[in-house]
Amino acid sequence: MLLFTPGPTPVPQNVRNAMSDETMHHRTPEFEAIFEETRKHLFKLFKTDEVVMLSSSGTGAMESAVTNLCKNTLLNVNSGKFGERFGKIALAHGLKNVEIKNEWNTPVNVEVVVEAIKANSDIDAVAVQISESAGGLRHPVEELAAAVKTINPNIMIIADGITAVGVEPIDVTNIDCLIAGSQKALMLPPGLAILGLSNAAIEKIGKGQGYYFNLATEIKKQRENTTAWTAATTLIIGLLEILKTIEAQGGIEKLYENTARRAEAVKSALEALGLHVYPSTPAKSMTTIDDENANEIRNILKKEHMVNVAGGQDHLKGKIFRINQMGLIENYEISWVVNAVELALDKLGRRSYTGEANRVFNEIMFGLKK
Repeated sequence: MLLFTPGPTPVPQNVRNAMSDETMHHRTPEFEAIFEETRKHLFKLFKTDEVVMLSSSGTGAMESAVTNLCKNTLLNVNSGKFGERFGKIALAHGLKNVEIKNEWNTPVNVEVVVEAIKANSDIDAVAVQISESAGGLRHPVEELAAAVKTINPNIMIIADGITAVGVEPIDVTNIDCLIAGSQKALMLPPGLAILGLSNAAIEKIGKGQGYYFNLATEIKKQRENTTAWTAATTLIIGLLEILKTIEAQGGIEKLYENTARRAEAVKSALEALGLHVYPSTPAKSMTTIDDENANEIRNILKKEHMVNVAGGQDHLKGKIFRINQMGLIENYEISWVVNAVELALDKLGRRSYTGEANRVFNEIMFGLKK
């Protein structure tokens, strides 16, 4: 079965091999050396002043960011399930919350954020997804962050990059907290989260909040190449292996370049079949198609062509399907995915199979179009 859901993504064989070695104790010089090397690679990837690894899912990192960086009122952008989650986290911890809500295919309007900031001086943190994976949407986060910092540089910008880190370059100039998760572009099993922090964020964290998710505690320990609590040793070993693999295959810029080309090739191939891309500003991490036959297409892909793609949640359940584009994907595999979609449309009587999807995909992916 080809796994093409936008998380979890397939784990490369060499990474699985690295994680299958004997279990290592986390309070040893051997693991501290691995931890130190992993941190060095993460600084190159995040380009932030500090990086922190947490043994949790991405939601744990979101909660840690909100509780440590927001002291009064959180403004969250809700254009999907995960943007909504930021607001729920704030309310669960007794913080005040201002929410800007749009349909899941609509990016946030920066001017609306600016107006909300000017209207409420209690807002001390803004939380937004870079790539909102519920609908495959890309928000203008860098523009938003710059606009907010112009009004008040003390407002913390929390950017969920769980389906963006390792997918495309992210300008962190005005971002105080950039979040990543192991099971997306980092091509690992779920269970490890990473936060890239600015110096301003570290200052605001101070002594930190909470116990397990206290970032001050983790920063202190991780600068000593250990963790406050039990480390996710196997996942960190895998993380080091994947980061070294990316470097060996041309580096992160090469990965960005390949992902961008793949995203354009998949999008164009599916549009050539008459399908409609759901978000008005698509993320590079996935292609999301809204279609009345979304469920039937997914079922045909899985049962007849051994391809597993994701569906939708809540009001989009049964109305969309999402194809992953993150990570070190073999061209022949993603080529088969778009081909399988065309075969599914043929079976549904929507269009006759002509190989059009593969033709368009190959022209773009391999630079064949004149």
